[in-house]
Amino acid sequence: MLENLTIDNIAVARHIEVAFRDGFTVITGRTGAGKSILIDSLLLLCGAKNGRELLRTGEDRAQVSAIFSVPESDRSRFEDLGYPPDEDGLLELTRTVSADGRSTARINRRAAPLSALRELAPHLLNVQTQNERNDFADKSGYPALLDSFADDREELLEYVRLYGEAGELKKKIAAHREAMSQRDMMLDILRYQKKEIDGARLTADDEEEKLRRTRTRLQSLEKVAKFAGIVVRALSESEKGATASYLLERAENALGQLSGVVEGADEMAARLANYRYEIIDIAERVRDALDEDDAVDPAEKLTQVEARLALIETLERKYGATIAEIKEKRAEIGQRIAELEDGDFRVAQLEKELASKESEAEEAAVRLREKRILAAERLTEEISESLRFLDMPKVRFRVCVTPLRDNGAPVFRADGCDDVDFLISVNAGEELGSLGKVSSGGELSRITLALKTALARKNDSATLIFDEIDTGVSGGTSERIGLMLEKL
Repeated sequence: MLENLTIDNIAVARHIEVAFRDGFTVITGRTGAGKSILIDSLLLLCGAKNGRELLRTGEDRAQVSAIFSVPESDRSRFEDLGYPPDEDGLLELTRTVSADGRSTARINRRAAPLSALRELAPHLLNVQTQNERNDFADKSGYPALLDSFADDREELLEYVRLYGEAGELKKKIAAHREAMSQRDMMLDILRYQKKEIDGARLTADDEEEKLRRTRTRLQSLEKVAKFAGIVVRALSESEKGATASYLLERAENALGQLSGVVEGADEMAARLANYRYEIIDIAERVRDALDEDDAVDPAEKLTQVEARLALIETLERKYGATIAEIKEKRAEIGQRIAELEDGDFRVAQLEKELASKESEAEEAAVRLREKRILAAERLTEEISESLRFLDMPKVRFRVCVTPLRDNGAPVFRADGCDDVDFLISVNAGEELGSLGKVSSGGELSRITLALKTALARKNDSATLIFDEIDTGVSGGTSERIGLMLEKL
């Protein structure tokens, strides 16, 4: 309920603060007393677009703030909307309007878009103004109104879930059919891409790195031959010349002669042997590298390496930044080809899934309809009784729930498979007609009150505000309107 309302710089009001009590509140006053300031301010909190013209003369900023208490049973609803009440169950809405046309909103002192106020307001506040009496004229909102009265939340949520899943399947079918219409062209493109990648015969993910190292070496063959030769000559086994291997062997043998004479001679000789084996291994590996370069024409080898790198770089520009990414793309292309080649089967499979899902949705819609029909009977009786109390003795009111069909098949909508209509006849002998065609101000006031009263009993967290609800009715009827308002 609305606990507190604070208004600054709206119309002629510099500052107004009103604390409300639980239950029925009447605000009275002569024309021009400022009652409309409260209504206009509350409409701003509901997200009304206009606001700058309400600014107090001479001021550059106006603000409206309201604090609502939310019952614990309703708090999850606001949590789902992303704006939970505070630990005390309070929710504060604030709207600020500037002279330059800018408008800001805050929810519990947190910045929020104006659309958030419009989303939250219906759950907190229902303002019925003179200019909006027949907000029941649009029958597209009737299912939601009936659901707010019925105990059908579980059935409605189940239907909405199945309806959403069926919608996703329809999107997939449409996407597959669109792809099928361009299948031949797409298959040609994908098969070419597959052939191009497969033709490269990519293997190791580090192939490009190895090729770049080989290219660098081939581009420096003269340097490699010179310094690799020095390494081989300096380290290789030889009985001629002072190679490292030869000198280490001589030292090793000499230490062997000192075995038993010099302490540790055997251990030092073994260490020198290990050094010699390491040196011989290094020399052989460098010699193998020289032999490899001697086995091929360096210029021809370099050309081959350059061509291979160019091919890989071309593929990388098209399909991925690395060989690993190219392979991933190749897998995606293969899967897409399989899907297109098997497209007819996939569409048939999805259509079968859709038929099953719509069958489930239809069953859920039937369960929802059963709850709505029971609620429609209760709502019909309750509103009819209220209208008779409000001096409309000849009125006939009925809530009708009928299945929506097209050539015998159910018509699925986001809110169910039902046509919900509010029908009324206010004069004896008149046919039941659409509620939206009722035009008399007095009739509309009473019908609106009866509907709001019935629906409010199922949604007692919202604050109902009626602006001049007794417009166009007699004094006796006004008294009955007051009595009904008091019972709310």
